[in-house]
Amino acid sequence: MFTLGLAALAFVAFLASVVADSRSFRNAVFLGLALALGTLGLADRLAAMPGRQGHLLLLGLVLLVALGPFIAACYLVANGVTMARRERLRPANLLPLVTGAGILAVIGLDLAADQTGSVKLGLLATVTTLVFGYVSFLLVSYVIYAWLYGQIAALTSRAEYVIVLGTGLGRRGQVTPLLASRLDRGRAVWTALATRGRRPVMIVSGGQGSDEQVPEAAAMARYLIERGFPADRLACEDRSGTTEENLAFSKEIMDAAGSADSPKRGPRCVIVTSNYHVFRTAIIARKTGIRGQVTGARTAGYYWPSAMLREFAAVFLRYGVVNLGICFALAVAPVAYALAERT
Repeated sequence: MFTLGLAALAFVAFLASVVADSRSFRNAVFLGLALALGTLGLADRLAAMPGRQGHLLLLGLVLLVALGPFIAACYLVANGVTMARRERLRPANLLPLVTGAGILAVIGLDLAADQTGSVKLGLLATVTTLVFGYVSFLLVSYVIYAWLYGQIAALTSRAEYVIVLGTGLGRRGQVTPLLASRLDRGRAVWTALATRGRRPVMIVSGGQGSDEQVPEAAAMARYLIERGFPADRLACEDRSGTTEENLAFSKEIMDAAGSADSPKRGPRCVIVTSNYHVFRTAIIARKTGIRGQVTGARTAGYYWPSAMLREFAAVFLRYGVVNLGICFALAVAPVAYALAERT
């Protein structure tokens, strides 16, 4: 009951945090804690149940938790092979393969330490498992809440702007299918707002990369205008090279125009990006001081795991001081304990 009580407290903290601001990373952490503690509490309850049924359910839960990393590793390795076949061979596209292989290596290390009984190998396995467990906890929490945020993020009917984030052009300066999906989603959001009595301004945001013939914003604007979008409701932000700059420079455009509804607090907006990029964009928007939620355009299923791993890595490093500090503490604690036991 104590563990379930802690799970309930974590869930209450999660709900309160979401109400305060659904774009905060702490929401993912609170949700992960609630789920982890709830699982432990459920295991305790099943262990205390009389009869065979409780033990069978407990066995099923243990197998699910134990086999989860192995199943995830196999899936990521298979996805990494698919990415290598369908996309360009670059480090970012190999993330699923590397991550899956890393999980299998940790599992193998734990099994080897258990079989050999080596003290040094056991210590290495403990350190690796602790760090791996912490990073995995954050990753699972991030993925679950990122999906949840995509379902609950409210598209306010009072938005005065729709911001569509760029994501690179084709070799001839054309809009790629990935970018087209964002633009089509942005237009759908704009149309939905227009039917509610608004005619918001759509800001297409993206600068010119070293390998691009034109700024992304120019290609995005041309794509929309060629498909009948009103040119007088378009604004181009063509200086940015990162998501942070996308949002900061777009905010400058909005702030310069002001807000008819809320002159003091600033304009409201809806930000459009790809579905895997939604939650990290929301975190950055919160830090930038933008008033608005984020919605995502669909991407190919095989591409999602690689993209989500990149997103998580970026968020992990955004809070790098805290996360790396915790990883360091988890690595040092078993070593310090082992040294203390020897003396």
